[in-house]
Amino acid sequence: MAELTTQGKPGNILLWANEKGEFVRKNSQFRNFISAADGALYPPEANRYHLYISLACPWAHRTLIVRNLKGLDKIIGLSIVHYHMKELGWEFRGDEEGCIPDPINNHKYLRDLYFITEPNYNGRYTVPVLFDKKSNKIVNNESSEIIRMFNSEFNEFSSNPELNLYPSHLQSEIDEINEVIYNGINNGVYKAGFATSQEAYEENAQLVYKTLLAVEKILKDNEYVCGNVLTEADIRLFTSIIRFDPVYYGHFKCNLISVRELPGLSSWLKRIYSIPGIKDTVNMEHIKKHYYMSHLQINPTGIVPLYNGEFVG
Repeated sequence: MAELTTQGKPGNILLWANEKGEFVRKNSQFRNFISAADGALYPPEANRYHLYISLACPWAHRTLIVRNLKGLDKIIGLSIVHYHMKELGWEFRGDEEGCIPDPINNHKYLRDLYFITEPNYNGRYTVPVLFDKKSNKIVNNESSEIIRMFNSEFNEFSSNPELNLYPSHLQSEIDEINEVIYNGINNGVYKAGFATSQEAYEENAQLVYKTLLAVEKILKDNEYVCGNVLTEADIRLFTSIIRFDPVYYGHFKCNLISVRELPGLSSWLKRIYSIPGIKDTVNMEHIKKHYYMSHLQINPTGIVPLYNGEFVG
């Protein structure tokens, strides 16, 4: 996530708390939609759009997974920022394994994409970014919308068009569970980790714990979150759960229970990880180094703890 930096200045994410001491996430600002509908401003085209991500960021990670699962890697380009976020935000570097520089404008920082889109931009420089090479502007920087576009709007170019992660008969159920998972896990871990008061921390750490138990109950009897079919709800949950024991458990103090202690969730995590196209999107080195080296308000020494690598169950 890129909330550490705004307006090109060093940002203290702990200052984003409300009076209660609770972290408040800002809304994404670029919300255009790629659509096959007649007259759409951004129609689906091969090799027109480019995806900018961080392998460390769970929100960006979900877009990479759907790009892979739908077989869009040949028609939607990819750039990957460096894991260590410093004063100017996400940086493009080619000297680290897993990083892919910006081939469109050869920018040094992700924030440059925001300024060429909106010269007076005054907000966060976040990943993911879905960029239009034709207009040289950001189309969208909201991960939940980008995965919907990848799922449905590029099927004529997809090598796996039959995969539908948001089937019509499950949409209400998916939307409902997405909301629970977002509040209690996806965003809940950040609200616990970035809390600036004991009350806010305890409230949100408890919410994370209760939500994990609720998901565990679902997955003890089901192969996937919404029954026996893979949906976007699984993808949205996976990118948080894969980070939970190595990062959120300790770094964000969400330590009331670990994924390892939840057999249903652990088995589900291994199941999702083993799906072709997903394992290759997980880079635990980028994940660990980003959180522990970039969040100096939480981890002032920047020391990255050792981990045995058994992060799937």
